Amino acid sequence: MKQQQMKRALLAVLVSGMFLPMAAQAADADLLKKLEALTKEVEALKAQVQAQQKATQQVADKVEVAESKSVGKWLTIGGDYQFRVDSMKGETRTFTDVSSTFGYAQDLLQQAYFGGDAVAASLLGPGATSAMAGGMIYGFMNFSQNMSAVKTISEAQAFMSDPGTAAMLGGLTNFARTIPSYKPKNSTMYTNRFGLDLNAKAAQDVSVSARLMMYKTFGDQSMDALSNGSNAPFSADRVGVFDGTLGHVPSDSYLNVDRAYATWNNLFDEDMWFSVGRRPSTNGAPTNLKYNTEWPGRGGTPALLVDYAFDGMTLGYGFDIDALPGAYAKVCYGRGFESGFRSPLTNSIQDTDMLGVAFVPLDTEKARVWLQWNRGMNIFDAPKMKNTYFGTTMPSTNLGDIDWYGVGIMGKIKNVGSGDLNYFADFGLSKTHPNNNVSSQFGFQGLLTGGFFSPEAPKDKTGGAIYLGVRYDLPSKTKIGFEYNYGSKNWITFAPASADMWTTKVGTRGSVYEAYLIQELDAKPISSFAAKSFFRLGFQYYDFKYTGSNNWVGAPVKISAVNGQMMTMTPLEKAYDLYGTLEVKF
Repeated sequence: MKQQQMKRALLAVLVSGMFLPMAAQAADADLLKKLEALTKEVEALKAQVQAQQKATQQVADKVEVAESKSVGKWLTIGGDYQFRVDSMKGETRTFTDVSSTFGYAQDLLQQAYFGGDAVAASLLGPGATSAMAGGMIYGFMNFSQNMSAVKTISEAQAFMSDPGTAAMLGGLTNFARTIPSYKPKNSTMYTNRFGLDLNAKAAQDVSVSARLMMYKTFGDQSMDALSNGSNAPFSADRVGVFDGTLGHVPSDSYLNVDRAYATWNNLFDEDMWFSVGRRPSTNGAPTNLKYNTEWPGRGGTPALLVDYAFDGMTLGYGFDIDALPGAYAKVCYGRGFESGFRSPLTNSIQDTDMLGVAFVPLDTEKARVWLQWNRGMNIFDAPKMKNTYFGTTMPSTNLGDIDWYGVGIMGKIKNVGSGDLNYFADFGLSKTHPNNNVSSQFGFQGLLTGGFFSPEAPKDKTGGAIYLGVRYDLPSKTKIGFEYNYGSKNWITFAPASADMWTTKVGTRGSVYEAYLIQELDAKPISSFAAKSFFRLGFQYYDFKYTGSNNWVGAPVKISAVNGQMMTMTPLEKAYDLYGTLEVKF
């Protein structure tokens, strides 16, 4: 029995030994199946997560594109409105109005000859007859034709030495319209100015900026409000509206394009930019203090040298130098007059161009320093203007070139007493290079050379100017400012687009004093963080020392020496302007 039991036990062990590996193998196979199933589930879950992430990214991309197309992302809109009232007075010197004299002579001769007016004939001189008037009319016609053909100094000198010319000019003494000194006055002149700013981000590093402007006087749609009635204008830059001043001096209610330019930044992955179009070349530093606008950026030009709406282009580069924070340089080019097709017989006048090089070695929150050189090439004698005191004017000749040099600094000192002190100092130098041409439409005058009918050999002339100012900002949002500028006898700038009513003050040959007060309204901005509203009250006093401020045609004459000479402009000796504004920037 025992042997049988042992055999059975041994057999059971052997059988168990045979089936144990098979059971283990079955367990391993089942485990592998479970692992494979788990792996598939993980892969499926991973695919779902990736799909979800992709869908989420697509949604985010669509949202980003939608946001980038929203007005707040790709297009910003701003602007400003200004109401201004000016009360102006002045003092003039006795002079002979050239245009009025010629006009009076023409009317009188026509009345005597064509109308048989005996009274008019008697004014021609003792024993004058209508036949004599006819002869003088014919003589004047020849005189005008021959005069308009004069282009150079030598031709002008030959014309003036001709006996017929001497006789004609002698006859003009009978018609001389001498204007005694008087005190012009405009007690109240109201103006509206509106500007609309647009800035569009067209692509990465590419943007387009534009500014539209309307500027007019109350009750007028022309420059007449700034004219001198039937007498000669007071200044060359306020004779009429032309390309460089459109939108910056009162004209009409049309919304004109003041600026429109494209800018490409980060060229070659460097701090370099290129910009082309109608340039931001007006209202530059340091006039932002008086106009209560933001600290100037890399655009614009120093207002002492240039305040002119140019069409042109700029190439700039920013330096990464620790010792010169914010430093940059740029080369600017602009066209002041397009002459069109030229030919020796019908049009020999050349284009008027401007080239400028600016270097700003320091541009920080505390201070800004600039160095500037400009050259005006082939300067014209008169811009294109319509319906002026002189009729329709346009360039008739090129008078030469002008170089300008400038250096300036402006900055802010915080916590001076209870407020902050802003300051600036700007210095300018102009040097003319006249050619042999003279302007026949302005009596044979050249680039800062010659008087009316007194041609002068071309000669380089140097002028200088200084422009100083401070503004004290109080916590009450009250800002008090004072400015002073002085220009020498031969100083000439290129700044007719300033906001000054009498004439651009930085182009004055003499001194100008200005004090102003700005009071900002304590109102929370809604349209943008830069929005603000304020009142500005100011007073300007001009003390002219020489004639021809803001005019490069003709030689300056000392104001105290003016006493009846033939002139195209009314010689101002003193001028005053009390002004006030309400301005809203949004």
